[in-house]
Amino acid sequence: MGRIGISCLFPASWHFSISPVGCPRILNTNLRQIIVISVLAAAVSLLYFSVIIIRNKYGRLTRDKKFQRYLARVTDIEATDTNNPSVNYGIVVDCGSSGSRVFVYCWPRHNGNPRDLLDIRQMRDKNRKPVVMKIKPGISEFATSPEKVSDYISPLLNFAAEHVPRAKHKETPLYILCTAGMRILPESQQKAILEDLLTDIPVHFDFLFSDSHAEVISGKQEGVYAWIGINFVLGRFEHIEDDDEAVVEVNIPGSESSEAIVRKRTAGILDMGGVSTQIAYEVPKTEEVAKNLLAEFNLGCDVHQTEHVYRVYVATFLGFGGNAARQRYEDRIFANTIQKNRLLGKQTGLTPDMPYLDPCLPLDIKDEIQQNGQTIYLRGTGDFDLCRETIQPFMNKTNETQTSLNGVYQPPIHFQNSEFYGFSEFYYCTEDVLRMGGDYNAAKFTKAAKDYCATKWSILRERFDRGLYASHADLHRLKYQCFKSAWMFEVFHRGFSFPVNYKSLKTALQVYDKEVQWTLGAILYRTRFLPLRKIGMLIIPCSGGCPKLCCAVWQPPAYGATKHLQGAGWN
Repeated sequence: MGRIGISCLFPASWHFSISPVGCPRILNTNLRQIIVISVLAAAVSLLYFSVIIIRNKYGRLTRDKKFQRYLARVTDIEATDTNNPSVNYGIVVDCGSSGSRVFVYCWPRHNGNPRDLLDIRQMRDKNRKPVVMKIKPGISEFATSPEKVSDYISPLLNFAAEHVPRAKHKETPLYILCTAGMRILPESQQKAILEDLLTDIPVHFDFLFSDSHAEVISGKQEGVYAWIGINFVLGRFEHIEDDDEAVVEVNIPGSESSEAIVRKRTAGILDMGGVSTQIAYEVPKTEEVAKNLLAEFNLGCDVHQTEHVYRVYVATFLGFGGNAARQRYEDRIFANTIQKNRLLGKQTGLTPDMPYLDPCLPLDIKDEIQQNGQTIYLRGTGDFDLCRETIQPFMNKTNETQTSLNGVYQPPIHFQNSEFYGFSEFYYCTEDVLRMGGDYNAAKFTKAAKDYCATKWSILRERFDRGLYASHADLHRLKYQCFKSAWMFEVFHRGFSFPVNYKSLKTALQVYDKEVQWTLGAILYRTRFLPLRKIGMLIIPCSGGCPKLCCAVWQPPAYGATKHLQGAGWN
């Protein structure tokens, strides 16, 4: 009968063998032999795991610290404790081109470190949902009836008032900030709308609301606020804690110290709305950039400290948002088609049987352009490459070097050491239909966009009816997805000159489980000295704000901020 022998360099008395019957023979083995083998096996295992632990010690500690910081950023998913008297509140109403949204923010007392910023978060209701409400249409729709604006916005303010504790209303700042939809109105209409708000709101609400709290912000302000918001959520304003964190050396103009400040590298932002598009990124070195293209501001509590002074290039392009671009494109189609028909005696687009063939619409879809009582009939051909070629002239690029859309100067971007986040249309274009939100890959995006454009409209509708697209995607999104995909691609790569192999763009709606809006940056900048209590004619910062300013007489930061922004070329 066969036998398996197991032998090691041990004393002869320790040797043993295992016969096919196995277990009975082992049971008869000397107990000392079993103990020794077990101890040796345990020793080998212990040595192996010790090596692994020592080798990974620092890496694991680093990961743990980063994970803890990640957890710290998402702890605000819990309901806001409205019974806590040390919690402060702020309200921002974003009056956009298509609608208005109110955001309620909250923050605890400042931690006492003058180097740290306020820990501002979105307020969450008892169901742990963000306190946000949206209404339609946009406030600019009341251009000819400004007396109705207060009634229009009251539902948003009532909603906010229900969530902010009543005892906190008088010290809760309210900002009503209007963007591109209002910027395109004549100044007289803008003024009439703002005057109605400033007159009626203090009558019905007790929020801290001064004349400078309702305004039409410039595109540059909107871009900077968006830049502040994303970098705040990403923790880029925090202190350096790990050797492997990306850092930059920043020279602050006017600083008393000639030495460069070493701090975390910030991320740039791209934001494409319905009417305008913005780009913003930090310019760390003292490059030659026109002052009207830079915003220099101090986010810190102490104006004499330069650690939180930032120089950010910001450019906004009115008419380069997704909807405005489509309108410009349709205007060109209409004008060119009418002119060619007149000169050549053709009937293109005048009847459904002889439509204008639009490469920027999905295959076989039918659409119309109506102007001045005339109609041009369209039929989609779904040609993504031809669509891109057709809309390239709309970039208004020049032959000059280092320029972007409309020939505007753009400081060099170090693409190998940069990081950008794309919001609004950058996210909707990649995610709503193509389901590719997140890390952007130009090759994969163009392939998906080509496939979508070339798909028959009847099939796209069937997929829509089956719920295969994002829950908030509607037929308008489906109809113009082909055009907007081409437009986003051209703006990003041709307009802003990002290489097609750029790997550091993330399209996002939420970061660390938070919906990042420019309103977060606005409330952070404007309330870093708050909350305020009005005592007679004096406004005095309380303990909830920055510690070095406690008990000092202070002008409302909105006034000071507005003057500072104007001086820095924010208009």
